[in-house]
Amino acid sequence: MNYRVCLLLLWGLPGWAVASSCSLLIVGDSLSSGYGLAPGTSWVAKLDARLQKSAPDWRVINASVSGDTTQNGVQRLTPALDRQRPQGVLIELGGNDALRGIPPAEIKRNLQTMIRQARAAGAWVVLFDVPVLPNYGKPYADAITRVYAQLARDEKVARVPCFVCGVGVTPGLMQADGIHPNEAAQTRMLDAVWPTLQPKLRCPVNKP
Repeated sequence: MNYRVCLLLLWGLPGWAVASSCSLLIVGDSLSSGYGLAPGTSWVAKLDARLQKSAPDWRVINASVSGDTTQNGVQRLTPALDRQRPQGVLIELGGNDALRGIPPAEIKRNLQTMIRQARAAGAWVVLFDVPVLPNYGKPYADAITRVYAQLARDEKVARVPCFVCGVGVTPGLMQADGIHPNEAAQTRMLDAVWPTLQPKLRCPVNKP
């Protein structure tokens, strides 16, 4: 199967060489790693297929790992940026923090660090809102939601509204665990991301 998406289960692995000039580094958790899905069916794989048709100068490097938190992202992003030198970074982290009740201020600090790491490496950033289950009550969920809106405003980065929230309340689109979207949901997830991402797909540099 000819997929250009590189799932870097260990961020120490080098990216695969492809005939593309610009790259998107996706830093996410199980929602982007393809957890529970057949290979090539995740929204990230579908993004790569769409790019081949509509923006063929771009490739996807998927550095998403199931279970990752924002602290994991802080630790791993700079080495990944040094290796991959992406033009864009998509940050989809924080859902696992919320499941563990991590304080919103800590989540915000970690995400802000990641945004600034990416910018220091010359990449633009798209920040994804994350779904927050009601485990810790509405005040906590609202505080997490505000983190993403505030960061997008303060750091002047593009923001994707919760790209799985609509999926989560639609019958037939979730896996048996009730947490992870199934294969039928993946195109809808990509369609929620695309309007924010597409305007940024300008590839100014031809890499050797």
